Amino acid sequence: MSQTLQLFSADTFAATEAESQRLVLANDADPCEVNLDGIQAIELQFPKFSDGRAFSQAFLLRRRLGFSGQIRATGDVLIDQLVQMQRSGFSQAVLRADQNLAHGQALLTHYPAFYQGDAVHTAPHFAAA
Repeated sequence: MSQTLQLFSADTFAATEAESQRLVLANDADPCEVNLDGIQAIELQFPKFSDGRAFSQAFLLRRRLGFSGQIRATGDVLIDQLVQMQRSGFSQAVLRADQNLAHGQALLTHYPAFYQGDAVHTAPHFAAA
């Protein structure tokens, strides 16, 4: 099963990391070209819900670069995207102001497991037995 995605509402979220430990990555930046030394949290931005480049960035950070800190989705984040965010390697999501936090949390429990692996747990479900 994937890691649990932490959800926050846009009006109550405040970053907890020091500026020096947090990296805000533009959605057109290549994560492979960034120095991750000392970084504990990376914010990936969704300028609009239909721009999915941050999904690829999160996957690269987890799978290819082995980043184990927080990967946070910010911007135009909808509850419809949460399951894919979790499977792509995000650990936190700050929902757009008009999104229902409780509904988003309920959606994350809808599917308890997936047959194929994801960014964090790469083995397929049948291999875990």
